[in-house]
Amino acid sequence: MSLSTNIGKVFKAYDVRALYPDPLNEDIAWRIGYAYGQYLRENNDGKPGTVLVSRDHRPAAPSMSEALVKGLRGVGMDVIDLGKCDTSFMYFAIPYLNKARDGITVLGGIQTTASHNPIEYIGFKISGEEARPVGRDSGLLEIQKIAQSLEGPCPEPRGGYEPMDLWGPYKDHVMGFLSPNPARKLKVFVDVCNGMGTSLVPKVFNTVQNVEVITINDTYTDKWAHEPNPLVMENMVPTIRGVKQHGADLGASFDGDADRCMLVDDRGEVCGCDHLTAWLADHFLQQQPGSAIVYDLRSSKVVPETIAALGGQPVMSKVGHVNIKAKLRETGGIFGGELSGHFYFKHNSFADSGAITLAAALSVLGQSDKPLSELIAPFRKYPQSGEINFDNDDKQGTIDSLNRDFGKGADMVYELDGISIDRWETDGYWFNVRASNTEPLLRLNAEARDPSTLKRLLDHLTPRMGKVHDGH
Repeated sequence: MSLSTNIGKVFKAYDVRALYPDPLNEDIAWRIGYAYGQYLRENNDGKPGTVLVSRDHRPAAPSMSEALVKGLRGVGMDVIDLGKCDTSFMYFAIPYLNKARDGITVLGGIQTTASHNPIEYIGFKISGEEARPVGRDSGLLEIQKIAQSLEGPCPEPRGGYEPMDLWGPYKDHVMGFLSPNPARKLKVFVDVCNGMGTSLVPKVFNTVQNVEVITINDTYTDKWAHEPNPLVMENMVPTIRGVKQHGADLGASFDGDADRCMLVDDRGEVCGCDHLTAWLADHFLQQQPGSAIVYDLRSSKVVPETIAALGGQPVMSKVGHVNIKAKLRETGGIFGGELSGHFYFKHNSFADSGAITLAAALSVLGQSDKPLSELIAPFRKYPQSGEINFDNDDKQGTIDSLNRDFGKGADMVYELDGISIDRWETDGYWFNVRASNTEPLLRLNAEARDPSTLKRLLDHLTPRMGKVHDGH
């Protein structure tokens, strides 16, 4: 297979990600670095600048990051290497260095990571100025085209290189969201999943006043205890068990690059991320009254209901971190939440952070004398299907059929992402069906006012959706 074809295969909608070393390897890595540097120069009046690089814990990450740096320096970019850290570290470092250090212009950054994918994968998450995400519609396609056009070996480096340790300022930044410190003693059990939380948790959280931190799977290894994907319920089992065993007030599980954090309450129940968005809404609206709070369209009705009741502006977004960050920035919103475990913060470059999610949760929980299970309970009021994936070779045909049969007489039908049919006022339910961008799959999310209504809805919907997909 040609190099150009392999490059085309590794570029996704929001990042670069694939198996190592075939199709993604060091030869492609330097080309991506060079292409990103050239793309930045073309959008900076031809001037060079500084690009930050960092990497996760995967076996392939050091050599892939080194190749990336080679390409960036080959096109004349100066490189500051942040070393091994979580992805959200990058979102902090880009604006921080532009303000804290004279004489440099940080144009963007690249984290070498494959997030929660199996350890055999590698990839790159690319950010622009002010930590803005670079996705297919915001520069990634142009970078891909440049990388595919490159011929010959990588030029000799022209840009400079400097390693830098920013863990101190990063800790201060995260701790700014843990304010005030918990007024009561809290015990938190954290599964860092052999991922970047292995460095993050002890460097940032182990000295917090009134917080005892217990960790598991907290060593770097080429053989993970389990896949670092907290969306898969079996991967949450160690956190659930740990909370119960240690009598913890809160459990947390990070994904591989620690930009996501899923929480477990004191009873060992996983907290839905939409319920967490609703719970944390008051905390952030106190900081910026009347602000927008962004939520993804799969979220429970309780989210917009809660935000509106608190005087905020509920803003629905298409699924995906690029979309939610853009909507949060557009509205100047204070906070946003996504069902995938990504939470977004205005004062973190409108970007997601697993560390800040945990800090905010500890801050809010620590000011209450009630357990988390009791605080979350009011938001668990409507039964939900969860996301169900179906094998389907006629995705658009199925969506059109559902629109014809369920859309007529609906309270609202919108096509922000797939199709959402809202019959909440008339029939007590809503549902969304989205097509996968990369696979013959349809994804269903539904919610109703009561369990019997949800059951009837699913009995009508699921035979039309295809075969339930047996993968994750």
